Amino acid sequence: MYSLSDFDFDLPPGLIAQLPLPERSASRLLQVDAQSGSLALTDRRFADVVDLLAPGDLLVFNNTRVLKARFFGLKETGGKVEVLVERVLDNRSVHAQVRASKSPPPGTGIRLADAFDVVVGERYGEFYTLQFPSDVFELLEQYGSLPLPPYIEHAADEFDEARYQTVYAKEPGAVAAPTAGLHFDEALLAQLKAKGIDTAFVTLHVGAGTFQPVRVEDLSEHKMHSEWYTIAQETVDKVRAVKAAGGKIVAVGTTSMRALESASQSGALEAGSADTKLFITPGYTFKTVDRLITNFHLPKSTLLMLVSAFAGYDNIRAAYAHAIAQQYRFFSYGDAMLLTCDALTSDHA
Repeated sequence: MYSLSDFDFDLPPGLIAQLPLPERSASRLLQVDAQSGSLALTDRRFADVVDLLAPGDLLVFNNTRVLKARFFGLKETGGKVEVLVERVLDNRSVHAQVRASKSPPPGTGIRLADAFDVVVGERYGEFYTLQFPSDVFELLEQYGSLPLPPYIEHAADEFDEARYQTVYAKEPGAVAAPTAGLHFDEALLAQLKAKGIDTAFVTLHVGAGTFQPVRVEDLSEHKMHSEWYTIAQETVDKVRAVKAAGGKIVAVGTTSMRALESASQSGALEAGSADTKLFITPGYTFKTVDRLITNFHLPKSTLLMLVSAFAGYDNIRAAYAHAIAQQYRFFSYGDAMLLTCDALTSDHA
């Protein structure tokens, strides 16, 4: 039985990537292969992924689009406020984190970006409901700023607005990027297609909770953050066809993985939309995903627990130690890993 401290590690601050590389596919890729009880770690370039996948495999991407979800503003009293939109509820209302010296009561007006006013509604846990004066998506796009992760130390600029977004981003709703997808550019996608590797999409709107460390030593006491996902029947049909033909389902990112596994709780992947609070820790039996492309994750994070469940706890510890020794770049703008599901954690091996 694992505890929180089992997922801690020391990371030199200099390995936290602050900027993306000039070319998306120029990142490094650590191939982590644990078959027949032996672990092989191979240092590669991300573009090598074309050679590491086989014709007939299926890459599943998360096509969520990151919102310009961060605002600075003033309360009616003149107090400073920072707002981070967590979820768009409809075209006039959102759930948001509101940081201020004093919690704003319902009915409080807040002036955002010195451009428009929102009204504070009810509070739900750490989030407030905010009422916008007109279309939420238009106001976010016009006046908001990109919410870079807390460990990136510069304010978002035009370069970030392009690079902290996947090239296939389509459905607006995330406040954090599905970062494994940031390594793919149009040329690489074309190479994969030419090799006979198919693609499919899910949508999972990544929430700010993805950056929150677990704070309880007993993992059974952790309350998982909720995220909304949708999986179309077309994606389900592709997954079933590839599996029937003996191909591999390759999740691009932990968010794609979480959507696929959340929709597979009956034992087989099903189309639909839902909120998921699925918390994957070692001992979980994977139902759909065979391989995973993912970045390196924060200590004590739910994502580190997920990849440890997928590839094996000891294998991930060894892989991270290797990555640190070889000075891989970590977190959202960092390098990636290609993991294969440990046979002991899968019911489809």
